[in-house]
Amino acid sequence: MKCKIEKSRISGQIVCPPNKSYTHRAIFLASLAGKNSTVENVLLSADTMATIETCKKFGAEIEIKDSSIIVKNPIKIGIKVPEINTENSGTTMRIAAGIASLFSEEITLTGDSSLQKRPMRPLLDALSSIGAKCESTDGKPPIKIKGKIVGGEIRIPGNFSSQFISSLLISAPLTEKGINLIIEGNLVSKPYLDATIATMRKYGVSVQTLIPYKRYNISPQIYKESIFEVPIDFSSLALLLSAAVLNGEDVTIKGNLGSLPQGDEVFIDILEQLGVSVTIDKDEIKVKSPEKLKGGKFDLSNSPDLLPPLSILALNSLSPIEIFNVKHARLKETDRIAIITRELVKLGISIKEKEDGLILESSEKIVGAELNSEEDHRLFMSFCIAGMHVGNCTVTDPESVKVSYPNFIEEMNRIGAKIEIQ
Repeated sequence: MKCKIEKSRISGQIVCPPNKSYTHRAIFLASLAGKNSTVENVLLSADTMATIETCKKFGAEIEIKDSSIIVKNPIKIGIKVPEINTENSGTTMRIAAGIASLFSEEITLTGDSSLQKRPMRPLLDALSSIGAKCESTDGKPPIKIKGKIVGGEIRIPGNFSSQFISSLLISAPLTEKGINLIIEGNLVSKPYLDATIATMRKYGVSVQTLIPYKRYNISPQIYKESIFEVPIDFSSLALLLSAAVLNGEDVTIKGNLGSLPQGDEVFIDILEQLGVSVTIDKDEIKVKSPEKLKGGKFDLSNSPDLLPPLSILALNSLSPIEIFNVKHARLKETDRIAIITRELVKLGISIKEKEDGLILESSEKIVGAELNSEEDHRLFMSFCIAGMHVGNCTVTDPESVKVSYPNFIEEMNRIGAKIEIQ
């Protein structure tokens, strides 16, 4: 499938979807706590449904009611677990691997063809170091894990994915000894680790920070029932803000920003550096853009999901936009650095691809093109927004939005976009 996108101007109100990362974490932790723990304002997407189904395979009883989920009974550590398919969700796979290591029986985790290309070895090595038996396909899914881990000291590199660290943190309090966690090298995507610790705190478990982003101690503890409200997703908000900057006329984005840490909220600062005026009033966000953006240099080491929405802003930038320290974006659903380079040059943007980022420069010869998103939801949405600015574009794989923003096309068309599924 593909979409035809014509030059569009958008206006009016649009609601930002709930946060995918917090939804994942809250569902897992509510399922470990049980006793009618409730998660409100959840994002119900393909990825988060994979987490719900995974928790059910682990024995949790979960009820979906409107935009909330209620855990009637918790995960039952020790039961025989059937094979778990986490579909396209890397977060589900990685957190589930840590939970699987708490079981004595072997558990198989698999996923779709895209997920089977994503690395798991650092996490599997860490779990093996404290007693788990792990098998994989060259360090990638499908994987088999057999516990039971009892805890102890774990060393793990930080330069691959913070999801590995989050998985270990979430499982740690349920071990007999607890875990002393040592992160080697520089940790990428630090705010996602902060998000995990903040969510654990909401469920009654404390993490002792010995050296931030380097050393943590988690003693044996029990997750306690809680009511957790998921804030908006700043990763999705960045896409909506990019759409408003490139194509907007008086666009208002609505949603509960909340107070929980989100690394992608730095996109507000990025826009202001580019010359965009951003106004936040309670639960509403508006932007006012200059005729041309300023350009600049941006370190996305802690916010790799901002790579696609920031890259497309080069379409209307007077000076180059340089993005660096985001090598780990090559390990997402796709190699986003390579695909952005390959596809956006078709529109007329001059791009220099680097190992850890991109330098993008607009030209006077911006033209429509056929863009291949490689079934990557964030690339699809970003390419659609670019197409709205350029006109006469097609973008492949509209079904990919089910991963994080299921009604993206419908909502964008409602406020003036011209996106037609063909």
